[in-house]
Amino acid sequence: MVSIDDIKQKTIPSHIAIIMDGNGRWAKQQGKDRIFGHYQGVESVREAIKTCAEVGVSYLTVYAFSTENWNRDPAEVNALMSLFVDACIKEKDSLYENNICVKAIGDIEMLPTDCQKQLQALIDKTQFNTALTFVIAISYGSRWEISRAARLIAEDVKNNQLDVNDINENTLEKYIQTYQLGIPDPDLLIRTSSEYRISNYLLWQLAYTELYFTKVLWPDFTRENLLKAIDDFQRRTRRFGKTNEQIFNQTK
Repeated sequence: MVSIDDIKQKTIPSHIAIIMDGNGRWAKQQGKDRIFGHYQGVESVREAIKTCAEVGVSYLTVYAFSTENWNRDPAEVNALMSLFVDACIKEKDSLYENNICVKAIGDIEMLPTDCQKQLQALIDKTQFNTALTFVIAISYGSRWEISRAARLIAEDVKNNQLDVNDINENTLEKYIQTYQLGIPDPDLLIRTSSEYRISNYLLWQLAYTELYFTKVLWPDFTRENLLKAIDDFQRRTRRFGKTNEQIFNQTK
């Protein structure tokens, strides 16, 4: 068993991103409707927030609803939107009292009006909190985010606010939603439920992120599972294109 004391003695990932997969399959195993799994998944989110704050993680981003998820059965989409509104209302005071700052990325204008209203209320109430920044990726798709950045760049070039010859990867990054919100790239990506895909999630940001996959379904993902993922991260050497020798000499 991995202890928090052991974790804190090593390098803590500043930003953890999670693909919370397996809610529907978990519900099916229990003989329940898919939405039951999503409700149970909220409990795992709550536990992940608490654990990250305790360990000292600065940012936690969860993939709550993708742009592709709009293509699901309308009844499930409506149920998910209702669940989201309910969670925003119920968790608002707790997040505020525990010093958690909430931000959101994604095509927020696609959300139903009530979802937008409750999400903004949650963001506004917690905006000055400092213990942990909890980022909700909702109505989010990385290809959408990159396309949005390209449109914004094109508009600035058209308006003579940007020279086309000055466009490079550093320029493009400034138009990426996470950068604009002051959110750094993830150090660690966790995906649950035995899937080995990125699923259009933070494609730009994951260029040098450590990937961790687990068979555990999201509703069963516990504090111990999260600590195990962090422990695995701490056992790796992040080279960022350099050799092991270069990394070793940097740390001497």
